[in-house]
Amino acid sequence: MSTTARAQKAPDTRGPVRKLLTSFGFQILAALVLGIAAGLIGRQLGATAENPNGLSATLDTIGNSYVTLLRAAVVPLIFTAIVASISNLRRVQNAARLAGQTILWFAITAFIAVIIGIVLGLVIQPGNRAGEGLETGEPYTVGTWWNFLLGLIPQNFLGLTVNTSPGAADGTFSSSVGFNILQVIVVAAVIGIAALKAGKKAEPFLIFTESLLKVIQRVLWWIIRIAPLGTFGLIGSAVIKYGWEKLASLGWFAAAVYIGLALVLFVVYPILVRTHGLSIKQYFSGVWPAVQLAFVSRSSIGTLPLTERVTERNLGVPRSYASFAVPLGATTKMDGCAAIYPAIAAIFVAQFFGIELNFVQYLLIVIVSVVGSAATAGTTGAVVMLTLTLSTLGLPLEGVGLLLAIDPILDMGRTAVNVAGQALIPTIVAKREGILNEELYNAPREGLPFADDSGDDEDAPEADAATDKEPVGTR
Repeated sequence: MSTTARAQKAPDTRGPVRKLLTSFGFQILAALVLGIAAGLIGRQLGATAENPNGLSATLDTIGNSYVTLLRAAVVPLIFTAIVASISNLRRVQNAARLAGQTILWFAITAFIAVIIGIVLGLVIQPGNRAGEGLETGEPYTVGTWWNFLLGLIPQNFLGLTVNTSPGAADGTFSSSVGFNILQVIVVAAVIGIAALKAGKKAEPFLIFTESLLKVIQRVLWWIIRIAPLGTFGLIGSAVIKYGWEKLASLGWFAAAVYIGLALVLFVVYPILVRTHGLSIKQYFSGVWPAVQLAFVSRSSIGTLPLTERVTERNLGVPRSYASFAVPLGATTKMDGCAAIYPAIAAIFVAQFFGIELNFVQYLLIVIVSVVGSAATAGTTGAVVMLTLTLSTLGLPLEGVGLLLAIDPILDMGRTAVNVAGQALIPTIVAKREGILNEELYNAPREGLPFADDSGDDEDAPEADAATDKEPVGTR
């Protein structure tokens, strides 16, 4: 699509009220407020996590159904996105340099984030200020370096796992099927590299994979469109289940985590944006739709299509590079889950159990956070990363049980920061390498970033990125 074609696009005739009502940000915010109100009403009616009523059950069903829809697309999305992103490197000049710069800046921002986490843990001392009634307990999953390395070895082509456990007293057994996301990533990366090495003979496979990715992303767009409904259910259910009582005994810990997240999102990232000669306002207005969805869904992978879309269309990163950097970031770039949170949580556990940490242990926190981000693999929750940190430091894993009660509340903020960083790094690297479309970066934000792109054309990524049509069904 040419620039001339874009100039001839019909003007937006929607009135200000209709523009507001069809705004993705307004819909998410409205759903957030309504969800909190519904949750408070549910608690007034006596609903709790142990004793649900009709309202709480409805909210829980709505929220869980939305998360289930997101998770259903995770495995095919990861596989096709990684294979396609690696294959796209063949279209990029200086691909190795871009990849190296991307990984370097992932590490730099992770280092800054973990230092902030350590400083906050030492200053606020949340473990020494913990309230009464906290219960220790073994985590449901444990991360160690050995298990992490073993987990990289695919057990089968799909990374498929089956867990069988005894059921009721009648002696029956129940089985659940899952996927080891790390193994899916490894399989996809190996296939992508092999396809590159195979040359022209692999072109049909790569074309098919990129087409399949487009289909999967289209399904994700449909799921993303109902994000306000999912937000309503998730927030309402969270208010009923956790309320403010759970925060009472862990208030200082929650405050330390959110202060750290705020410092990274609203101080560190803007400084990096400004030092590269870019507008802070344009960065936030461009990335905010993805940050909002990440806050609600608590999944970097579930937000991946929208993150990639805003990185290309709003921030001006060329599609050929963004399609590599953003999926890579969604699986390894975790400033919230893998840097700030494990640093503060490890210090909390040490303080709670009266264990003095030495300089070497603080250094290990930094190393684990910078190197071990892939252990989170873009899925919801950061328990694996926390247990990996605790086991490396030799701290009691029972401390994880102290924090599980408010983990969903913290995970919303952690994932939002993760996604903001996953869009930031490609933008910075593109600017440093002279390939950023600054005209597009500084352009007014119009339309919805997840709108259908029926005219999507791989041969004109920059032109296409500037176009944001109104989605079907809003008229």
